[in-house]
Amino acid sequence: MTQATTSNAWNPRWRLLACVAPAAVFFAAFWLLPVVRLLALPADKGAATYFAVLTDARYLQSMANTVALSVAVTLATLVLGAAVGIYLARHAFPGKRMLLSLLTLPLSFPGVIIGFFVILLGGRQGVIADLSDTLVGERITFAYGLLGLFLAYLYFSLPRAIATYAAAAESMNTQLEEAARSLGASKLRVARDVWMPELAPTTLACGAILFATSMGAFGTAFTLASKFEVIPITIYNEFTNYANFALAASLSISLGVVTWLVLFVARRFGANPIAR
Repeated sequence: MTQATTSNAWNPRWRLLACVAPAAVFFAAFWLLPVVRLLALPADKGAATYFAVLTDARYLQSMANTVALSVAVTLATLVLGAAVGIYLARHAFPGKRMLLSLLTLPLSFPGVIIGFFVILLGGRQGVIADLSDTLVGERITFAYGLLGLFLAYLYFSLPRAIATYAAAAESMNTQLEEAARSLGASKLRVARDVWMPELAPTTLACGAILFATSMGAFGTAFTLASKFEVIPITIYNEFTNYANFALAASLSISLGVVTWLVLFVARRFGANPIAR
């Protein structure tokens, strides 16, 4: 009787262990061990390798390019996404759902496809190159530099911002807006004093996600970044072309730290003050 009771008491524990073990193995094999190895790799070439992004002008420039591009894309996406998302949430018109579906269609495309779209528009064999060749006798291209990357990142990020702001605008407290209008507030005043405070957490969270996505975008950059180097392509070159695993790991850590800091700040200042 006692042995049977003990066996029955242990059964739930073994069942729980059987359920948790596969997840633990998967976590250790595909996240924990690679991360530990990533953090340890730069030490093979000395502690200074960890600071390569700060001590080498080329890597520092690549990181600066990536941060500047990501900030520009984030700001532009937030402005356009807020304008379109709020308008769609506040207005009903025929074809609204179809328009929203078209605006969010890029969510289904990988970065490589979006880069290909930009090449078809502004590449050497693109539409604009053909038109400029016909009109002025010169093939004008922009796909392979800063402008091409900016447009591709914007195209990739905008649907996320539109969907986020549309959902946030639909849940806004309309009573505050109605009260402000009844007191004679202009549309600009309502936007500044009502909309912006209510949408501030959404803006901060969405901006952090957009920035992190732009920092780590590889497919689009791999397609377009031949004249403007960004840190994901630098990491790819060091790892694949030069087999410099320690330096690639160091740059990956730097990229992760910058992205993590932005996400941490967004969580810290975007949290509910009461929850804090």
